[in-house]
Amino acid sequence: MSNTVSQALLKQLISFDTTSYKSNLDLIYFVQQQFEQHGIRVRVKLNDQGNKACLFASVGPQDVAGVLLSGHSDVVPVDGQDWHSPPFVALEKDNKIYGRGTADMKGFIACAMAVMLSVEQAQLKRPLHLCISYDEEIGCIGVRDILPQLAEYLVTPLLCIVGEPTLMQMALGHKGKSVFKALCHGQEGHSALAPHFSSAIHAANALMNAIINMQQEITQQHPQDADYDIPYTTLHIGKIHGGQALNIVPNECIVDYEIRHIAQDSSHHIQQKIAASLEHSTFKKFIHIEEVNNYSGLATAKNTPIIHSVKKLLPESTTIGKISFGTEGGLFFDALDCPVLVCGPASIEVAHKPNEYIELSQLQQCDVFLEKLVQFLKSA
Repeated sequence: MSNTVSQALLKQLISFDTTSYKSNLDLIYFVQQQFEQHGIRVRVKLNDQGNKACLFASVGPQDVAGVLLSGHSDVVPVDGQDWHSPPFVALEKDNKIYGRGTADMKGFIACAMAVMLSVEQAQLKRPLHLCISYDEEIGCIGVRDILPQLAEYLVTPLLCIVGEPTLMQMALGHKGKSVFKALCHGQEGHSALAPHFSSAIHAANALMNAIINMQQEITQQHPQDADYDIPYTTLHIGKIHGGQALNIVPNECIVDYEIRHIAQDSSHHIQQKIAASLEHSTFKKFIHIEEVNNYSGLATAKNTPIIHSVKKLLPESTTIGKISFGTEGGLFFDALDCPVLVCGPASIEVAHKPNEYIELSQLQQCDVFLEKLVQFLKSA
């Protein structure tokens, strides 16, 4: 199979503006049409609003375990970024394809589509599946719609491959993430009489100090995992909003923060310790914290037999490690109870940036890998 097929498909996929706050249906229906024209089984699962969907496609026998490929269709916004070419029009230049989503992660979806379209289904002893989700970029939300159905659609896979950009290196782990919103209350009053009132911003400050102190404790005392760039659990305060005017004691301040935890840590336990540290604070009664989203971390064992088998399909120089960013991999592991590998073309270093691109050589490496994977499924 020539990688010109995946290039052509990628250029088409880029043309669909699937920014997370928009619909992805045009892309999903394009993929569905391409597959059904080739006799590939497809299921589309709409969300409750009917404006977004996940897609599941499968080739080969259905009564045995196979390999599941996974990719998300949504991309991050381009607003305010300095693009040198229209972000939703593919530009091929200097052996690269530029456009939003080329790296993260329509390049992998294009390669997955290309290999599935090339397969002679009758020759497969084990199936090859593809799941395309939505709203991954805003908290791995969309895939949760279809995971219960996947557990019914297919025999527990030998392996799930999440094609996030890793430069085609193998990643077996990433941190889990929990997102919290804290609503800090206060009492409005004239700033000239500020000591008579309770400031919501002061309450927020007490919470932020607790978070900062918790990070120091984690850094010094909690378990560490040297496979990560930052080998310990991290806490991050990303957004603060409070106050209306300088001469008014604020009655509300909102703090958004996250916990990205290694497998040896529990975000729930860490959050409990943050809350406990506020137990004797005068601001405790003014702080209400809500967990708004979370996704599981990933920790696939290196000695899993299928991992060794798949590594043989990649160049000898391929490394096995962990990645700093999150994926849907942990959710697939939880729902399907199968090993999960993160491996896909392009670099995370160019994702979410203006002038995002994928090198043609990366597309070719992914094509070759997936072709070898099909050969494995013919003989396994």
